[in-house]
This record gives sequence, structure tokens and C-alpha cells, in this order.
Amino acid sequence: MSEQLSTLYAKLLGETASITWQELQPFFARGAVLWVEGAQDLVAMAAGLAENDQAQVQRWLQAGVLGKLDDATAADLAERQPSLWAVVVAPWVLVQERASA
Repeated sequence: MSEQLSTLYAKLLGETASITWQELQPFFARGAVLWVEGAQDLVAMAAGLAENDQAQVQRWLQAGVLGKLDDATAADLAERQPSLWAVVVAPWVLVQERASA
């Protein structure tokens, strides 16, 4: 990891926060939520977006580990109210379900 990327990673890590579905709904309504699959590194994906690493982002999209939050997943989140973790890389909010402890 380059020094510039590690600095960005640290900055984004410091900007991650817990978020509820109610807080996330307005962003979902605007189509601005990207879902990060559970085993992935939320902050690394945010850094890839922030760095405009198009090749890596394309690989994540094709692998299905990153993508726009779909209606079915949104309905599931609304029903279950799980613990969510988020970071903003404008115009996107990247969200991931927090692992159970």
C-alpha cells in the first residue's frame, strides 16, 4: 500500500460510523447507497472509490461484492434493523452489515 493510499485509508477509517436503517433511508431513496458484502474491507473499497481506481472498482462490481443497494436488501434491512457500518465517499454512502460479535 502506498503512503498516499495508507494516509487515505487512515482518514476514511476515522470517518466510518455506525448508522441505522432510518438514517440511511434518505440516501437509499436518492440511489446513493453502495452495499459492501460482509467479508470485504469497507474502508479499502471506500479508498478505491476515492482514488478513482476504476479497474479495481469494476472488479468488485463484477464479483458482486460491491453494488448499489437493491430493493430486496433494503427491505431486509428495514425488517431486521441490523447493526450497519458506513463511510461516505461523495456522492456515495458505502454500507456494510457489521459482523455479529
